[in-house]
Amino acid sequence: MTATAERADAPAFSTYPSLRDKTVFVTGGGSGIGAAIVAAFAEQGARVAFVDIAQEASAALARQIGETGRPAPWWRTCDVRDIAALQAAIADAARELGDFAVLVNNVASDDRHTLESVTPAYYDERMAINERPAFFAIQSVVPGMKRLGGGSIVNLGSTGWQGKGGGYPCYAIAKSSVNGLTRGLSVDLGRDRIRINTVSPGWVMTERQVRLWLDAEGEQALARNQCLPDRLQPHDIARMVLFLASDDAAMCTAQEFKVDAGWV
Repeated sequence: MTATAERADAPAFSTYPSLRDKTVFVTGGGSGIGAAIVAAFAEQGARVAFVDIAQEASAALARQIGETGRPAPWWRTCDVRDIAALQAAIADAARELGDFAVLVNNVASDDRHTLESVTPAYYDERMAINERPAFFAIQSVVPGMKRLGGGSIVNLGSTGWQGKGGGYPCYAIAKSSVNGLTRGLSVDLGRDRIRINTVSPGWVMTERQVRLWLDAEGEQALARNQCLPDRLQPHDIARMVLFLASDDAAMCTAQEFKVDAGWV
């Protein structure tokens, strides 16, 4: 399923007039959930920028969006562990597109590991991907949001740690901290009409998840734990992100919104 594909029997989805011409920055936007988010904002007529470490996938996504007749997104290959490079990308994109009204902190990596195998260096590397970039991306966009008179920040969390999922303790630590980041900044940012929320996906069937983790045992877990029978797709997460970025969610802040088919 491509970033823009929908279920064959899906209803018509909402259009948000307030997102037209909005400037949006997405971390980890080249594939998976991030690509669906980038494509969804482009469909709304937003001006989108994103970074990703995957150059080939990012170029393909930008080309795919451009072929629809919409403006191709601004993008740059970036390893978000390099905070200086991440902040430089945000600054360069803002110079071209304008101050960002929306930031989506999506980038993450749920590589599996055991408690015993984790070294201090590996722990720091996991935090450098799954935790640190969100804070410094927020730091970069907030001055522009203040100039715009407000904005919306959406942090991607996870329901995995909330369901006591095993096999990735460092990932669980990083993703559990997302709710703290959202709650801890909500008052200070709110004074400038900057909203900040968390979207916590369940087990989303990205190409990576299907390839690496979806086996017979995984199928049984889906059937046992989800209330809804359908598999979560990247666009299911993107739809919630669109809502929170739009003016329809003008009084939503400091909250966590789960999109997990009822797993947690």
